[in-house]
Amino acid sequence: MIFYDPQKAKELVFVFALSTCNHCREAKKLLTKLKVSYRQVEVDLLTPMEKEAALAEMSRYNPAQSFPTLIIGSRVVVGNLPDDIQQASIRLKKSQ
Repeated sequence: MIFYDPQKAKELVFVFALSTCNHCREAKKLLTKLKVSYRQVEVDLLTPMEKEAALAEMSRYNPAQSFPTLIIGSRVVVGNLPDDIQQASIRLKKSQ
């Protein structure tokens, strides 16, 4: 099971999140405020098999498997880091 395939994704932004994570909510709010479309998976809401697959995939981008993990174009932002999220989003928009 693949959650994010950058070769096939319409959205170039993907978020690995938890439904109960305040930092995840804030990061997604910022993306919405910046008018950045994104896809997400809330890992804690997945079945055990899906969760295992999601964490394995996420570990390719963030070996620590911490939340949120945002893939913004070719950049990975780990955590709710507004400046990094904004800069990566601006770079992504300029490249489109």
